[in-house]
Amino acid sequence: MISVKAIDALLPQTQCGECSFSGCLPYAEALAQGSTSIDRCPPGGVETVKALAQLLNIDASPYLVSIAANTRPPALAIIREAECIGCTKCIQACPVDAIIGSGKLMHSVLPDECTGCGLCVEPCPVDCIEMVGVPEAGYDKDLARQRSNAKAVRALREEHEQQQAYRERRKLAARTIRNEQDRQAKHDYILQAMARAKAKSRP
Repeated sequence: MISVKAIDALLPQTQCGECSFSGCLPYAEALAQGSTSIDRCPPGGVETVKALAQLLNIDASPYLVSIAANTRPPALAIIREAECIGCTKCIQACPVDAIIGSGKLMHSVLPDECTGCGLCVEPCPVDCIEMVGVPEAGYDKDLARQRSNAKAVRALREEHEQQQAYRERRKLAARTIRNEQDRQAKHDYILQAMARAKAKSRP
């Protein structure tokens, strides 16, 4: 069986999701399992289909017409910086951390890191991002894979930290409730004891 790693190495690492999978690695896993076809990668185009066919020992010819019709040429995201409001939505959407900037400050695309996936365009609330065609992709596939993996790991870590913080808040709230209940119980006990003592002192 062909390894997922070998298949993933042939994919463009745009992480665009146009194959209907969440990224290149999930698509590679599906290809390794034989549960999808080799013509699902518009950024990879004919070249990728032929490479996958050779690796997987599949006849590429039935897929060439469909992929030729759906091939997406290389592109680069451009932010019209004068219009950027610094909302960070594009930064969050970029799968390879190719956009830099901070909240309420202008953002910029790192042209050598941008894979042209286009995922940053839709989230932008002021429509200041456009995809511009380029003669050829200028990013490094291996570096793009590393950056994508690093962002995925960071997202999992942040999610874990948020869940941990939520659990700690719940524990704190539960302790606060128990302490208040204990305080109220002690207060009630004292009042009851005082009432009993008062009742006994009556002639």
